[in-house]
Amino acid sequence: MKIGIPRAFLYYKYHVLWETFFEELGIEYIVSPETNKDILKRGTMHAIDESCLSSKIYTGHVDYLIDKCDYIFIPRVATLGSHKDTVCSKFQAIYDVINNTYREKNLKILYYSIDVINKDTELKAFLKMGKFLGKKKVQIMKAYYIAKQAEKTAKMIDLNNQNNLFKSDNPKILIVSHPYNIYDEYVGKPITNTLKELGCEPILACVVDEKQARDKAKKISKTLPWTFNKELVGAIDIYKDKVDGIILASSFPCGPDSLVNEMIIRRFKGKPIINLTLDGQEGTAGLETRLESFVDIIKIRKNEVVNE
Repeated sequence: MKIGIPRAFLYYKYHVLWETFFEELGIEYIVSPETNKDILKRGTMHAIDESCLSSKIYTGHVDYLIDKCDYIFIPRVATLGSHKDTVCSKFQAIYDVINNTYREKNLKILYYSIDVINKDTELKAFLKMGKFLGKKKVQIMKAYYIAKQAEKTAKMIDLNNQNNLFKSDNPKILIVSHPYNIYDEYVGKPITNTLKELGCEPILACVVDEKQARDKAKKISKTLPWTFNKELVGAIDIYKDKVDGIILASSFPCGPDSLVNEMIIRRFKGKPIINLTLDGQEGTAGLETRLESFVDIIKIRKNEVVNE
Protein backbone atom coordinates (compact mmCIF):
# COMPACT_ATOMS: atom_id res chain seq x y z
CA MET A 1 0.00 0.00 0.00
CA LYS A 2 1.28 3.44 -0.94
CA ILE A 3 -0.04 6.66 0.64
CA GLY A 4 0.03 9.98 -1.20
CA ILE A 5 0.51 13.15 0.85
CA PRO A 6 -0.32 16.53 -0.74
CA ARG A 7 2.47 19.05 -0.13
CA ALA A 8 0.10 21.85 0.87
CA PHE A 9 -2.07 23.22 3.70
CA LEU A 10 -1.23 21.50 7.00
CA TYR A 11 1.59 19.45 5.49
CA TYR A 12 4.04 22.23 6.33
CA LYS A 13 2.97 22.21 9.97
CA TYR A 14 2.68 18.48 10.58
CA HIS A 15 4.80 16.74 7.94
CA VAL A 16 7.39 15.47 10.45
CA LEU A 17 4.62 13.94 12.58
CA TRP A 18 2.84 12.31 9.65
CA GLU A 19 5.89 11.08 7.79
CA THR A 20 7.55 9.66 10.90
CA PHE A 21 4.33 7.85 11.81
CA PHE A 22 4.12 6.18 8.40
CA GLU A 23 7.82 5.32 8.45
CA GLU A 24 7.58 3.70 11.88
CA LEU A 25 4.68 1.55 10.68
CA GLY A 26 6.54 0.57 7.51
CA ILE A 27 3.95 2.25 5.29
CA GLU A 28 5.26 3.50 1.96
CA TYR A 29 4.30 7.08 1.09
CA ILE A 30 5.01 9.69 -1.54
CA VAL A 31 4.75 13.46 -1.23
CA SER A 32 3.69 15.61 -4.15
CA PRO A 33 6.44 17.91 -5.51
CA GLU A 34 6.96 21.56 -4.69
CA THR A 35 4.19 23.80 -5.95
CA ASN A 36 4.77 24.91 -9.54
CA LYS A 37 2.86 26.48 -12.38
CA ASP A 38 1.37 23.16 -13.48
CA ILE A 39 0.09 22.23 -10.00
CA LEU A 40 -1.52 25.65 -9.55
CA LYS A 41 -3.12 25.29 -12.99
CA ARG A 42 -4.51 21.87 -12.05
CA GLY A 43 -5.95 23.23 -8.81
CA THR A 44 -7.46 26.30 -10.43
CA MET A 45 -9.14 24.14 -13.05
CA HIS A 46 -10.80 21.81 -10.51
CA ALA A 47 -11.48 24.10 -7.54
CA ILE A 48 -14.46 26.45 -7.40
CA ASP A 49 -13.73 30.06 -8.33
CA GLU A 50 -14.42 31.32 -4.80
CA SER A 51 -11.67 29.14 -3.29
CA CYS A 52 -8.67 30.88 -1.78
CA LEU A 53 -5.29 30.48 -3.46
CA SER A 54 -4.17 27.99 -0.80
CA SER A 55 -7.21 25.79 -1.45
CA LYS A 56 -6.54 25.82 -5.18
CA ILE A 57 -2.94 24.83 -4.57
CA TYR A 58 -4.06 21.98 -2.31
CA THR A 59 -6.46 20.72 -4.95
CA GLY A 60 -3.64 20.83 -7.49
CA HIS A 61 -1.44 18.66 -5.27
CA VAL A 62 -4.26 16.15 -4.81
CA ASP A 63 -4.80 16.08 -8.57
CA TYR A 64 -1.11 15.36 -9.09
CA LEU A 65 -1.25 12.34 -6.75
CA ILE A 66 -4.23 10.66 -8.42
CA ASP A 67 -3.19 7.32 -9.98
CA LYS A 68 0.24 7.54 -8.30
CA CYS A 69 -0.78 5.93 -4.99
CA ASP A 70 -3.40 3.68 -3.40
CA TYR A 71 -4.81 6.23 -0.96
CA ILE A 72 -4.49 10.00 -0.66
CA PHE A 73 -4.07 11.30 2.86
CA ILE A 74 -6.61 14.11 3.43
CA PRO A 75 -6.43 15.34 7.06
CA ARG A 76 -9.53 17.05 8.42
CA VAL A 77 -9.14 19.39 11.40
CA ALA A 78 -12.13 21.09 13.05
CA THR A 79 -11.24 21.95 16.65
CA LEU A 80 -7.94 21.68 18.51
CA GLY A 81 -6.40 21.84 21.96
CA SER A 82 -7.72 21.89 25.50
CA HIS A 83 -9.72 25.06 24.78
CA LYS A 84 -11.35 23.46 21.72
CA ASP A 85 -10.30 26.30 19.47
CA THR A 86 -11.67 26.23 15.97
CA VAL A 87 -9.81 26.56 12.68
CA CYS A 88 -10.69 28.00 9.30
CA SER A 89 -13.63 26.25 7.64
CA LYS A 90 -11.44 25.10 4.76
CA PHE A 91 -9.65 22.67 7.07
CA GLN A 92 -12.96 21.41 8.42
CA ALA A 93 -14.45 20.84 4.98
CA ILE A 94 -11.41 19.72 2.97
CA TYR A 95 -12.27 16.00 3.10
CA ASP A 96 -15.77 16.58 1.71
CA VAL A 97 -14.59 19.17 -0.80
CA ILE A 98 -11.96 16.84 -2.29
CA ASN A 99 -14.26 13.83 -2.15
CA ASN A 100 -16.96 15.68 -4.08
CA THR A 101 -14.57 17.36 -6.50
CA TYR A 102 -13.32 13.96 -7.65
CA ARG A 103 -16.47 11.89 -7.04
CA GLU A 104 -16.44 10.58 -10.61
CA LYS A 105 -12.95 9.15 -10.08
CA ASN A 106 -14.04 7.23 -6.98
CA LEU A 107 -11.04 8.63 -5.13
CA LYS A 108 -9.70 6.51 -2.26
CA ILE A 109 -9.01 8.77 0.71
CA LEU A 110 -7.17 7.90 3.91
CA TYR A 111 -9.39 9.51 6.53
CA TYR A 112 -7.96 11.38 9.50
CA SER A 113 -10.06 13.73 11.60
CA ILE A 114 -9.36 15.85 14.68
CA ASP A 115 -12.35 17.45 16.40
CA VAL A 116 -11.87 17.64 20.16
CA ILE A 117 -15.39 18.98 20.72
CA ASN A 118 -16.64 15.61 19.52
CA LYS A 119 -13.85 13.82 21.43
CA ASP A 120 -11.88 13.05 18.27
CA THR A 121 -8.39 13.74 19.61
CA GLU A 122 -5.16 13.58 17.65
CA LEU A 123 -4.26 10.24 19.25
CA LYS A 124 -7.68 8.83 18.41
CA ALA A 125 -7.24 9.97 14.79
CA PHE A 126 -3.93 8.13 14.54
CA LEU A 127 -5.36 5.00 16.18
CA LYS A 128 -8.22 4.87 13.69
CA MET A 129 -5.90 5.47 10.76
CA GLY A 130 -3.39 2.87 11.95
CA LYS A 131 -6.13 0.30 12.44
CA PHE A 132 -7.40 0.95 8.91
CA LEU A 133 -3.84 0.36 7.66
CA GLY A 134 -3.93 -3.06 9.29
CA LYS A 135 -1.62 -2.38 12.24
CA LYS A 136 -2.01 -3.50 15.84
CA LYS A 137 -2.70 -1.02 18.62
CA VAL A 138 0.69 -1.49 20.27
CA GLN A 139 2.41 -0.77 16.94
CA ILE A 140 0.29 2.30 16.37
CA MET A 141 0.90 3.70 19.85
CA LYS A 142 4.65 3.21 19.56
CA ALA A 143 4.74 4.84 16.11
CA TYR A 144 2.65 7.76 17.34
CA TYR A 145 4.83 8.54 20.36
CA ILE A 146 8.02 8.28 18.30
CA ALA A 147 6.46 10.62 15.74
CA LYS A 148 5.46 13.12 18.46
CA GLN A 149 9.02 13.15 19.78
CA ALA A 150 10.39 13.68 16.27
CA GLU A 151 7.96 16.56 15.80
CA LYS A 152 9.00 18.14 19.10
CA THR A 153 12.69 17.84 18.22
CA ALA A 154 12.17 19.35 14.76
CA LYS A 155 10.33 22.34 16.25
CA MET A 156 13.09 22.92 18.79
CA ILE A 157 15.73 22.87 16.05
CA ASP A 158 13.75 25.32 13.90
CA LEU A 159 13.25 27.65 16.87
CA ASN A 160 16.92 27.53 17.88
CA ASN A 161 18.02 28.21 14.30
CA GLN A 162 15.69 31.19 14.09
CA ASN A 163 16.83 32.58 17.44
CA ASN A 164 20.39 32.56 16.11
CA LEU A 165 19.32 34.97 13.35
CA PHE A 166 18.79 37.70 15.95
CA LYS A 167 22.57 37.82 16.47
CA SER A 168 22.95 39.29 12.97
CA ASP A 169 23.38 43.04 12.43
CA ASN A 170 21.22 42.88 9.30
CA PRO A 171 17.67 44.28 9.40
CA LYS A 172 15.26 41.66 10.69
CA ILE A 173 11.83 41.38 9.10
CA LEU A 174 9.02 39.41 10.75
CA ILE A 175 6.89 37.59 8.19
CA VAL A 176 3.42 36.89 9.56
CA SER A 177 2.06 34.13 7.37
CA HIS A 178 0.79 30.58 7.66
CA PRO A 179 3.37 27.83 7.00
CA TYR A 180 1.46 26.67 3.91
CA ASN A 181 1.96 30.12 2.41
CA ILE A 182 5.47 31.14 3.42
CA TYR A 183 7.07 27.72 2.91
CA ASP A 184 5.40 27.19 -0.46
CA GLU A 185 7.97 27.29 -3.26
CA TYR A 186 5.67 29.09 -5.69
CA VAL A 187 3.98 31.75 -3.54
CA GLY A 188 6.00 32.19 -0.34
CA LYS A 189 9.64 31.48 -1.10
CA PRO A 190 9.97 34.54 -3.41
CA ILE A 191 9.35 36.72 -0.31
CA THR A 192 12.07 35.15 1.84
CA ASN A 193 14.47 34.88 -1.09
CA THR A 194 14.03 38.55 -2.00
CA LEU A 195 14.53 39.68 1.61
CA LYS A 196 17.78 37.70 1.82
CA GLU A 197 18.97 39.23 -1.44
CA LEU A 198 18.24 42.66 0.05
CA GLY A 199 20.47 41.89 3.03
CA CYS A 200 17.70 41.16 5.55
CA GLU A 201 17.03 38.29 7.94
CA PRO A 202 13.52 36.85 7.45
CA ILE A 203 12.00 35.92 10.82
CA LEU A 204 8.99 33.62 10.54
CA ALA A 205 6.06 34.12 12.91
CA CYS A 206 5.05 30.49 12.41
CA VAL A 207 8.35 29.41 14.01
CA VAL A 208 7.49 30.06 17.63
CA ASP A 209 6.63 28.39 20.92
CA GLU A 210 3.01 27.73 20.00
CA LYS A 211 1.63 27.55 23.54
CA GLN A 212 3.36 30.77 24.53
CA ALA A 213 2.05 32.44 21.37
CA ARG A 214 -1.55 31.37 22.05
CA ASP A 215 -1.29 32.68 25.62
CA LYS A 216 0.00 36.02 24.30
CA ALA A 217 -2.83 36.19 21.77
CA LYS A 218 -5.45 35.98 24.53
CA LYS A 219 -4.18 39.27 25.94
CA ILE A 220 -4.42 40.94 22.55
CA SER A 221 -7.88 39.65 21.63
CA LYS A 222 -10.28 37.61 23.75
CA THR A 223 -12.59 36.91 20.83
CA LEU A 224 -10.18 35.74 18.11
CA PRO A 225 -11.55 32.27 17.20
CA TRP A 226 -8.97 30.67 14.90
CA THR A 227 -6.16 28.64 16.48
CA PHE A 228 -3.56 29.14 13.76
CA ASN A 229 -4.21 32.88 13.58
CA LYS A 230 -3.86 33.09 17.36
CA GLU A 231 -0.39 31.60 17.09
CA LEU A 232 0.64 34.19 14.51
CA VAL A 233 -0.79 37.12 16.49
CA GLY A 234 0.92 35.90 19.65
CA ALA A 235 4.18 35.51 17.75
CA ILE A 236 4.07 39.19 16.79
CA ASP A 237 3.90 40.11 20.46
CA ILE A 238 6.85 37.82 21.20
CA TYR A 239 9.05 39.08 18.35
CA LYS A 240 7.96 42.70 17.89
CA ASP A 241 10.78 44.25 19.93
CA LYS A 242 13.41 42.14 18.15
CA VAL A 243 12.53 43.02 14.56
CA ASP A 244 12.67 46.15 12.42
CA GLY A 245 9.55 45.62 10.35
CA ILE A 246 6.56 43.33 9.81
CA ILE A 247 5.20 41.74 6.63
CA LEU A 248 1.67 40.35 6.59
CA ALA A 249 1.45 37.78 3.77
CA SER A 250 -1.91 36.16 3.02
CA SER A 251 -3.39 34.19 0.15
CA PHE A 252 -6.26 35.77 -1.79
CA PRO A 253 -9.07 35.93 -0.70
CA CYS A 254 -8.55 34.49 2.80
CA GLY A 255 -11.38 35.64 5.07
CA PRO A 256 -9.80 34.99 8.49
CA ASP A 257 -6.50 36.58 7.49
CA SER A 258 -8.16 39.70 6.10
CA LEU A 259 -9.91 40.29 9.44
CA VAL A 260 -6.89 39.42 11.58
CA ASN A 261 -4.48 41.51 9.50
CA GLU A 262 -6.67 44.56 9.99
CA MET A 263 -6.60 43.96 13.73
CA ILE A 264 -2.80 43.58 13.66
CA ILE A 265 -2.35 46.89 11.86
CA ARG A 266 -4.54 48.62 14.45
CA ARG A 267 -3.02 46.93 17.54
CA PHE A 268 0.70 46.90 16.75
CA LYS A 269 2.09 50.40 16.37
CA GLY A 270 5.65 51.67 16.08
CA LYS A 271 6.89 49.21 13.45
CA PRO A 272 6.65 49.56 9.66
CA ILE A 273 4.03 47.09 8.40
CA ILE A 274 3.27 46.03 4.83
CA ASN A 275 0.33 43.88 3.79
CA LEU A 276 1.02 41.52 0.89
CA THR A 277 -1.73 39.56 -0.85
CA LEU A 278 -0.52 36.42 -2.61
CA ASP A 279 -2.64 35.77 -5.68
CA GLY A 280 -0.57 33.26 -7.63
CA GLN A 281 0.08 35.57 -10.56
CA GLU A 282 3.13 34.80 -12.67
CA GLY A 283 6.19 36.94 -12.19
CA THR A 284 7.63 38.50 -9.05
CA ALA A 285 8.59 41.97 -10.33
CA GLY A 286 5.76 43.73 -8.49
CA LEU A 287 6.45 41.85 -5.29
CA GLU A 288 10.16 42.61 -5.45
CA THR A 289 9.50 46.33 -6.03
CA ARG A 290 7.24 46.56 -2.97
CA LEU A 291 9.71 44.68 -0.81
CA GLU A 292 12.62 46.85 -1.98
CA SER A 293 10.71 50.01 -1.05
CA PHE A 294 9.75 48.54 2.31
CA VAL A 295 13.31 47.51 3.11
CA ASP A 296 14.59 50.96 2.09
CA ILE A 297 12.23 52.55 4.63
CA ILE A 298 13.42 50.16 7.34
CA LYS A 299 17.09 50.78 6.60
CA ILE A 300 16.54 54.55 6.70
CA ARG A 301 14.76 54.25 10.07
CA LYS A 302 17.47 51.95 11.37
CA ASN A 303 20.22 54.39 10.37
CA GLU A 304 18.35 57.29 11.97
CA VAL A 305 18.17 55.40 15.27
CA VAL A 306 21.88 54.58 15.12
CA ASN A 307 22.82 58.20 14.42
CA GLU A 308 20.70 59.67 17.21
